[in-house]
Formats: sequence, C-alpha cells, structure tokens
Amino acid sequence: MTSPKQPYPTIEQVHAWLAEHHGAEIKNLAPLSGGFWSSAYAYQIGADALVFRLSTMAEGFAIDRAAMRFNGPNLPVPTVRAVGQALGFHYAISERHYGRFIETTAASERDAVGTALATLLAALRAAPTAPEDGVVWYDQSEAANISWHTWLTNGLKDNSANHVSGWRAKLAEQPEIDNLFQRCEARIHELLPACPERRDLVHGDLLHQNVLVAEDVGEVTAVFSWKCSALGDFLYDVAWCTFWSDWHPGIAAANIWQRTLAAPDLTPADLENAALRHHCYELQIGASHLGWNAWTNNQKELEAVASKLKLTMLSVERQGRRSASY
Repeated sequence: MTSPKQPYPTIEQVHAWLAEHHGAEIKNLAPLSGGFWSSAYAYQIGADALVFRLSTMAEGFAIDRAAMRFNGPNLPVPTVRAVGQALGFHYAISERHYGRFIETTAASERDAVGTALATLLAALRAAPTAPEDGVVWYDQSEAANISWHTWLTNGLKDNSANHVSGWRAKLAEQPEIDNLFQRCEARIHELLPACPERRDLVHGDLLHQNVLVAEDVGEVTAVFSWKCSALGDFLYDVAWCTFWSDWHPGIAAANIWQRTLAAPDLTPADLENAALRHHCYELQIGASHLGWNAWTNNQKELEAVASKLKLTMLSVERQGRRSASY
C-alpha cells in the first residue's frame, strides 16, 4: 500500500537537488522500492553508490544513523552520510548495499536461509550495549520509564500521539476480529511474567524489505530501518520470523525456531520459558498488526493476520498452557 504521505518530488527535482547538494555529476539515478513512510532513490557519484531517502518524519533517519554503532561482523548496518531537509521533506543519504530481500528466498534455499538468519540473530544478540541504555536505546528521555513489558503492551495501545492512531475504533467495527484482539491482549498479559527484562538488541521489523542477503544467500549484506528497534528479549526477533513465515516459504522452511533452541551461544538460562516467551511475542506481533492493517484499510491482510492468530491461539489451547520448552 502506498504511504499517505506521498506524493514525493519528481525524479527531475531529485536529480537537480542532488547535483546541487554534491556539486558533482549524478549518475544512474533511479527510484527504489521505498518503505511505507519514505521514498528511496539509488544513484552514483564517481565510484560511490549511494541511496537518497525522503520522508515526512525525521526520527527514522536519526535512528538509522544512531544504529551505525551496532555495525559489525554479520550485522552490516549501512553508513548514513548525511541527514537534513530537502525538497520539503527530511532526507538521509546512505551508502548503498546490494543483494535481495531475504523474504524473496524459496523453500529450496532453506539451509542457506536458516544459516543466514541464525547468524544474523546471533549477531544481534552479541551487539554491545551500554549500561545507560534503556529499552528505547536511541532516546534516553523516552526510555526513562519504559520496561520491556511496557514496550510490548504499548504496541497494543491506540495512542493519539502516535503517527498511527485511530485503529482501535476501526477494529471495533468488525466484532469477530475485535474479539480476537481482546483475547490476544488478555493472553499476552497472562504471559508477561514469563518474559524476562533482558536487554538484547532487537531489530523489531526483520523481513518486509529490511534485510538484504547475497544472491546465493551466503550472507546478510545489509540490515535497514531501525525505527522499531529496542533493547529487550532476543526471542522477539525469532517470533517475528516465525509469525510471518506463512507469508514467506523460504523463511518457513528455514525452521528458525529449532535453530534458535540449538544455538551454541545460548545457555539453558537464556532459554528459560522460551516457548512461553515466543508465544507471547507472536501474539503481540499479530495483535499489533491487526491494528496496523485496520489503520491502512488493508482488509485482505487484516483477515490474513487474523487467520494466523486464530491458528496460533488454537494450537496452544489444544495443548493446554505451554510448558517452558518444547
């Protein structure tokens, strides 16, 4: 779905601004598939391959710039060279990375996908954090009173101060889906005591054109868009992959849940109540996306997420309450 913040400038306007900004010849300028909140353009200056992004919101670009601190082996975070205002929007210029989006992989590539994802998730777990870092690591003032549990439950609240608001009333217009949301919300609150106040680096939006891999899926070549990131429980990113696996055959076949349970860097203490935590995060991801799809008026995707959530709830109800591990 197209962002409601568009239209963006024409390609000719972008070219003229970049030429003036750099004071150099702009080559191979072309639009890229942008995110919901932004528009992106690839271009070259000499040997440098760059990406120019425009958005009505400055905070996402500032967070991406701050996330450069996490760049390291197996966690390639693009360098943001400049941020500012251009053409009536906020902009960011970053170094371009190449590859294909990991969700485009096929089930036949499951071994390579699983290895790439497991390596990325391990790198996220290993990312260094500072003692003063809060759950909202990029904003100490906002993080002051936010626990991991609060961060999770905030994702279920329709806050009028947020960019995305008004979705709760839209859900209420569909009683069956609204009831499902309420059931999920209640179950999440029941499961919160099993979720530890960890401070692992959580990307919070893996997939959805935010992770590039090499053409042979031998490695992750870039991790974009850190605006949903937090410091919390590493199993949230695992749940992100498993919840959306029905949409992406390559991710589903990679079996990232079992790979995580067998990860050599994780101890029994790290995996305490793992199944309960994983279930809680899948429900939170699904329930929050009921709200997102209601807000974007994407009825087809709203119903697809609802179907996935029903199956998730049903599978657990058939088993009774999950034990701490499979």
